[in-house]
Amino acid sequence: MQKTTEQYDSIIAKCRDLFINKMKDYGSAWRILRLPSLTDQIFIKAQRIRQLQENETRKVDEDEIPEFIGIINYSLMALIQLEKGVVEQPDLSVQEATELYDKHIELTQKLMLDKNHDYGEAWRDMRVNSLTDLILQKLLRVKQIEDNKGKTLVSEGIDANYQDMINYAVFALILMKENS
Repeated sequence: MQKTTEQYDSIIAKCRDLFINKMKDYGSAWRILRLPSLTDQIFIKAQRIRQLQENETRKVDEDEIPEFIGIINYSLMALIQLEKGVVEQPDLSVQEATELYDKHIELTQKLMLDKNHDYGEAWRDMRVNSLTDLILQKLLRVKQIEDNKGKTLVSEGIDANYQDMINYAVFALILMKENS
């Protein structure tokens, strides 16, 4: 699992750098987004990945990598919104946002390590397409929970679903790098 941790950290470092640079460019404008808006942004990215995986030809010369990175960063924004709530005006400095990003990625990586231990790194034998489908399934679950005003009877909450999407996207990026 040491290899997985190193690969995970490498992927997250790239995502984090992009997040920080976008914070420097745009500030925390994303703080005004309600949770369903963030969920929809992630959904668009996951749908694009699925289309890229299924289509023979591409009209835009981009691959899935930036979309998986987007899923990771938007999911982290959603976790921050769950913690802090939505605001009317941007309110986080780059430093504050980065600290929250780090806090939530630390919790998400711990979850991954715990599950990875229990599942024996089964994801390494999965296809990237399957990870995409699992992200889409998690998104549909989140949308249903949002439609239910956040209430669940027996299921995990929205936060766990965002964490799973982050981890599936990291796994997909690891597998893509190993297979290139």
